[in-house]
Amino acid sequence: MLQLFKNTLLACLFLLISCGSNGRNNTTSHPQATVQKKPTTAANQTEIYLNKLKGKHVGIVANQTSVIFKDNGYTHLIDSLLTLNIDITKVFAPEHGFRGAADAGEDVEDGIDKKTKLPIFSLHGKHKKPTKEQLEDLDLVVFDIQDVGVRFYTYISTLHYVMEACAEQNKKLLIFDRPNPNGHYVDGPTLEKEHSTFLGKHPIPLVHGMTIGEYAQMINGEGWLKNGLQCDIEIITVANYNHATPYSLVIRPSPNLPNDKAINLYPSLGLFEGTYINAGRGTEFQFQRYGAPFLDSTKYDFKYWPRPNFGSKYPKHSGGVCYGKDLTNSAYLSEVDLSWVIDAYNNTTDKSLFFKDRGFTIHAGNEQLRKQIETGMTSDEIRETWKEDINRFLQIRKKYLLYD
Repeated sequence: MLQLFKNTLLACLFLLISCGSNGRNNTTSHPQATVQKKPTTAANQTEIYLNKLKGKHVGIVANQTSVIFKDNGYTHLIDSLLTLNIDITKVFAPEHGFRGAADAGEDVEDGIDKKTKLPIFSLHGKHKKPTKEQLEDLDLVVFDIQDVGVRFYTYISTLHYVMEACAEQNKKLLIFDRPNPNGHYVDGPTLEKEHSTFLGKHPIPLVHGMTIGEYAQMINGEGWLKNGLQCDIEIITVANYNHATPYSLVIRPSPNLPNDKAINLYPSLGLFEGTYINAGRGTEFQFQRYGAPFLDSTKYDFKYWPRPNFGSKYPKHSGGVCYGKDLTNSAYLSEVDLSWVIDAYNNTTDKSLFFKDRGFTIHAGNEQLRKQIETGMTSDEIRETWKEDINRFLQIRKKYLLYD
């Protein structure tokens, strides 16, 4: 009996020591101890902004990305605010529309939202900015749209015009900030003023590395609004975020950016929009491949056939075979990669088929990049010509950053 008691006592002591040891290991190695908190978008921080909206007539610039995230999904910002008795009187919709279904560049019509019955006013059609009549009965405008940090992605042009309209009519603009999935770098050619269009209004590099809120501060601070106007803006910032924070988009910011890979490649492959090369539109791998019937078929072992689909009613070379490259397994980028545009140009059987009118100049923001490619400059040689402008921009950008 005494030996049994001793054995039992030793077993219990061993068990206690083992449990204690395991407990210490679990504490030090728990994922929550090392993983940074996820960014919390401004829209999710209702405790900060609800009182700013109560009792006011509110207009909202929004699309399908304007959501409040929940543990089991998300709800649209407008649906949530209406439930909370916020007086939303109208919606302003950017390119691709309020529900995000229109093709790139396609005019968006005014209408009525089927779910909420709210009037929708297009900012990508007859009017690029809200009119005096549309703003006169509002006390406040909210801007909440997910951007991807590329100059020719038109949501920052919409931001410019909304700020200008609000400044002209003395309306406050409340900006709900969201992370920039391409916010970890600044790169590319800088826009020259004479090439300013809706695809790029300001003298910034192709990839600007700023959030919508930061960019709004730059628009004001650099005096880019008409007649030097200043918009009364207030920014609700993103919590737990800096520019090095990876950020995955749950919702397509536009029909042809279906996933993180496409968004990361977009600054580089978006230059193909100014050429006759297909960049995956009309497939399920938009901005993850490129090709054309006139690329030298002996140089490529990849081919595909674009066809009309969601977000691309008339893709380039629809129904024809495109020879090119599949980039779905390419490395994650922290710079604009010119190698693919140069590759496609060099392997175009008839060079007159490559550049699309002024399209490439508009996307590049200058005429120089086209000339550099045509004269056979390497990617490294071209990138060297960007450095001075990028360094100048980085000094300006510092003044407006809200995040490290």
